Amino acid sequence: MRATVDRPGLDSQGRTPLIKIRRVRKGDLAKVRDVIEQAFGDFFERQMGTRPRQVFGGSQYVHHRWLMEPWGCFVAEEGDGKIVGAALAVIWGTVGLVGPVAVLTNYQNQDIGQQLLTACQGFFEENKATLEGVATYPNSPKHIMLYQKFGYSSLEEAKKKAVMQRVRRITNGIWRGMDLSKEVEIVDGLALGDTLLLEKGRDVIGFAVVHMPGVSEAPHGSAYVKFLAVDSGQRKTEHLHALLAAVEDMAHAAQLQRVVVPIYTYYWTAYQTLLERGYHPDFTMVRMKRGKQDDHEHPDDLVLDDWR
Repeated sequence: MRATVDRPGLDSQGRTPLIKIRRVRKGDLAKVRDVIEQAFGDFFERQMGTRPRQVFGGSQYVHHRWLMEPWGCFVAEEGDGKIVGAALAVIWGTVGLVGPVAVLTNYQNQDIGQQLLTACQGFFEENKATLEGVATYPNSPKHIMLYQKFGYSSLEEAKKKAVMQRVRRITNGIWRGMDLSKEVEIVDGLALGDTLLLEKGRDVIGFAVVHMPGVSEAPHGSAYVKFLAVDSGQRKTEHLHALLAAVEDMAHAAQLQRVVVPIYTYYWTAYQTLLERGYHPDFTMVRMKRGKQDDHEHPDDLVLDDWR
């Protein structure tokens, strides 16, 4: 079975808000701080289940960075003057650094973060930065996908070998000897899409190989999950939700209206999670097997895989 979900990318009233990006003024500083702390407070609450008393442990970024680079600090402002997002950028000689970047929760998934990053990159170009950098949270595929869209690499070439070992460990836990290395390498090498990693600390606990339209297996106008898996030792549906959210954000950033995923209904927990998330069946196929059957497959495995 394959399933699809639509991705509207609009606000709760179905409207696209009128947003303008401008540089931060002195009178904005307190509001910018509040927006950043509110947005990241929501993020940490979603990640940890509790809201921190002090976001960033009480560290203050806005005033210092505005004093250092007033031309590198930007806000996203709604038509009525409400500040709904902010991005801070500084220059260290030829090195440009971005962050924090924040958009209020109710205004996310509407390209506001992308508009803020575009403004920051314009600032870097004006100042002839030869290297741009950003630090983000490894357990947030949504943030990683946003920065990857702007050309920031989240994985150095030298680290790929170690990551692939962790990916192989995940697939080997699903079916002994299963190895997706070639799938990952071909998607990366031919720019067919991307492989998303879900990390916890220094460990990879899940991944998704995603094809985008072009010369890949993705249907026209859709992002397509070729293979997705969560470590069998980390069978929490929240991890599957996180990877699916990252795929959906990737599709939205590419202005695609659909995400297509495969689901083997033997993986019943994964199937139920898709239905809960709003996916619906597209067409049904039968999976047939020959050979050794009594291996590691388990109904609670969080796996989306296409055998066609």
